[in-house]
Amino acid sequence: MKQLVLTIIGKDRPGLVEEISSAVLAHHGNWLTSNLSHLAGQFAGIIQVEVAEEHLQQLQDGLCALPGLDVRMETGDMLAEEHTPETINLVITGNDRPGIVQELASVIRHKGANITHLNSRQQSAPNWGVPIFSAFATVTLPIGMNKDNVIDALESITSDLIVDIETE
Repeated sequence: MKQLVLTIIGKDRPGLVEEISSAVLAHHGNWLTSNLSHLAGQFAGIIQVEVAEEHLQQLQDGLCALPGLDVRMETGDMLAEEHTPETINLVITGNDRPGIVQELASVIRHKGANITHLNSRQQSAPNWGVPIFSAFATVTLPIGMNKDNVIDALESITSDLIVDIETE
C-alpha cells in the first residue's frame, strides 16, 4: 500500500468533502487522517490516504477531475512506531501582533523541536483593547529534551504570552 498526502484547495461549496471522499473510495483509496478548513471562502484540506499501487494513477486522475479544485499528491513517509519521538500539545495565548507565529516557530526550531500541527486564530478582546492570539500546537521534541525547555523559551518571547500543556 502507498501512503499519500493530498493537499486540496478551491472555492468552498456544500458537498465538497463528500465529493472528495467519494472519489477516494471509488478509486480504492482509504481515507486515514485529515485536516480540513474553510478560510475566507476557500476550502483547504490536507488528507492522508492509502491506496494499492495498481490504483494510484486512477486515484490521482479521479481527484484531479474534481471541478474547481487544485489537487496535489505527495508520497508519504511512515516512521516505525518504535522510533516515534515524544510530542506535546501546547495551548498558546497572548496579545496578537504581526510576526507572532514566526517568533513561535523560530523558538521551537532553535530548540530542535518540530511543529507537526498548528491551529491559530485571532480573537477580538474588547475589554483588553488589543486582539488576542490563540493557538493549539503539537510539537515533536528531540530525543532527551525536557518539555519545560521549550515552554520556558516560548514564554520568554514576551511577558503576555501564556503557554499551557494540554493533557489528554
